[in-house]
Amino acid sequence: MAGQAYMRQLLAHPLRTKAITSGVLAGCSDAVAQKISGVPKLQLRRLLLIALYGFAYAGPFGHFLHKLMDRFFKGKKGKETTAKKALEQLTASPWNNMMFMMYYGLVVEGRPFGQVKSKVKKDHASVQLTAWKFWPIVSWINYEYMPLQLRVLFHSFVASCW
Repeated sequence: MAGQAYMRQLLAHPLRTKAITSGVLAGCSDAVAQKISGVPKLQLRRLLLIALYGFAYAGPFGHFLHKLMDRFFKGKKGKETTAKKALEQLTASPWNNMMFMMYYGLVVEGRPFGQVKSKVKKDHASVQLTAWKFWPIVSWINYEYMPLQLRVLFHSFVASCW
């Protein structure tokens, strides 16, 4: 079925499959976000640019991040999970929030660098504090229960609801 075909692709082409998965879920998430926020007509350009972010950055970043975490911290329970979660939340989470804010301002909205830099400087701390209320539990579940090959899928799915 579809799940088996997905797993075959994931095993044969892990980076490509994770990139496509992240891109599709990011695009779907943006379509829902536009609908919920009352955008009268779907902004296809915005949706495609958000999907591109998932495909070109979020999926590949997650692929390599999780491989690296499993190399640094052997094992999947207890202290190893706590260490992975802490390291991710203190490094990758702030970095990814900043990258998305920069990408959204510069590429999606087309604003000048100076404006985007000011907005990131002004809002990044509050965005990160909000993220830390939600994402640590997601990271813990991901590292504790998800096999390595499914972590990007799990993270991308949760992010599409975030």
